[in-house]
Amino acid sequence: MSGFGLAKTPDDSKFRELVLYICRMSEGDAPFGAVKLNKLLFYADFLAYRQLGHAITWHVYQRLENGPAPRRLLPILEKMEDRGDIATGEVRYHGFIQKRTCALREPDLSRFTGEEIALVDGLIADCWGKNAKTMSEMSHAFRGWSQARDGENIPYEIALLQFEKPTEAQLDQGVAMADELRALAGECADDDD
Repeated sequence: MSGFGLAKTPDDSKFRELVLYICRMSEGDAPFGAVKLNKLLFYADFLAYRQLGHAITWHVYQRLENGPAPRRLLPILEKMEDRGDIATGEVRYHGFIQKRTCALREPDLSRFTGEEIALVDGLIADCWGKNAKTMSEMSHAFRGWSQARDGENIPYEIALLQFEKPTEAQLDQGVAMADELRALAGECADDDD
């Protein structure tokens, strides 16, 4: 059964393991920092909702100036650091100070489906080498961010809408399909006479 439209309780345990997995898999990605972690978590949940019919963690995401972010990320990261699951530090990256989170243990993936891991792996690969500015700009193209006000929650259902503006080819295809439907409707009307 699909999870579309069903309100779910955020799964903190799965969220923590997703943070660990993303951090572990992003170890060699020089621009990986706090902004990129926020965006990868967001895309993982919202793309899973769109493609799989359910979010991975069901965490609540909010609109911030630099893009969407999990509402409870900071307190969860603090607890993870206190427990020794992660370490957070600052590194210099192209003249900026980058806040970087590193996994100190392997993630427990036993509650993840193969589809969920494949989706996250694809996201990490697609975003590899992209810096915080690029990640923020990408997230600004998402309607959920652009239509929300600062601090407002972004509903999962908005993921069912397109992430980006349609291409010229998609618009042309839509116009052609509409023309075909009008022609068919006209033929049906002629048959009724």
